[in-house]
Amino acid sequence: MKKKIILMCLCLLTLLTQVVCAAPSMQVKYKVNSFSYTVAEKTDKQPKALRLEIGLSNATNDFTANIDPSNPADLIIDFKQSRLGKIKQPVVSFDGELAKSIEFAQVDKTTTRVTLHLPKDASTANYKIYTLPKDNKMKKPFRLVIDLFDRPSFSFTEGLKGKTIIIDPGHGGSDPGAIGPNRLCEKEVTLGVSLKVEDILKSAGANVIMTRTDDRDVYGPNASDRDELQARVNVGRDNPADVFVSIHANSFTSPSARGTATYFYEKSPYDRMLAQSLQDGLVEFGGLSDRGIQAANFYVVKRSNIPAALVELAFISNPREESLLSSSDFQLSLAEGICKGLSDFFSQASK
Repeated sequence: MKKKIILMCLCLLTLLTQVVCAAPSMQVKYKVNSFSYTVAEKTDKQPKALRLEIGLSNATNDFTANIDPSNPADLIIDFKQSRLGKIKQPVVSFDGELAKSIEFAQVDKTTTRVTLHLPKDASTANYKIYTLPKDNKMKKPFRLVIDLFDRPSFSFTEGLKGKTIIIDPGHGGSDPGAIGPNRLCEKEVTLGVSLKVEDILKSAGANVIMTRTDDRDVYGPNASDRDELQARVNVGRDNPADVFVSIHANSFTSPSARGTATYFYEKSPYDRMLAQSLQDGLVEFGGLSDRGIQAANFYVVKRSNIPAALVELAFISNPREESLLSSSDFQLSLAEGICKGLSDFFSQASK
């Protein structure tokens, strides 16, 4: 009987050992030990920048960076299989221009969380995340680095002063244009951005003529597409102007389509130049994927008797880009990009 009991115990011990060995490892492989930051003030050549360095005890790429869905202004970085070491300050505050604060916490036995609180939606922030190796000479450990940059600053040039520019907010009135998955209408976005463009250009000394300044049809309610588009072209023909810019938002059947594009019809060497300048400005200030410039037979650019371009700000059919387009801050960035493009165009065209 005793032999049977001993044999059963040995079997149970063997089985228990197998279960323990098969269990997932909960081992901590490194610690989050230090934090430092530096600020590079704005100069004529570069925008203001904030560099955050998180020191780790060992080299690793076992981390994730995500925007908090419940608070889009928070960027969350989780270090897996880690422990929080002796961080001098678990919460560090900044001036709020590029970041509000950074917070360190141990969320479970093997996950250290770093939460970066930003002053605006993290999806519109200009930042980079990367790692740097250990630097014995500078006495620095392996680091995760977060670089935050101010958006490019728009500075006026004399090229805009005195120019007459026609701004055409696409759609309006009985024509909503494309509609995003969360029911944002293209006509709302194009008007919002166009009014901001108007304000900036007027501040720079330009004369601005709008095809519409509110939610209405240009020709009249329920007009045919041809009559409505021709009415917009006629604004340029009836008012001597230098350029015509039509503002739209793109749409596609696939929600993954994304980015910024600009279209032109090459009536003169200036049409392509205008399109490229606008595209460059929008990509620089909006920060979305660059889909480039393309020749097209769009009615308003083909029939305008002055250099003309049609910009597609972003894809309203893309949920992320629709969310951005609904933001007044992002609309302002796009407006600044358009004005930067116009400024560059007039500077080039005058040479």
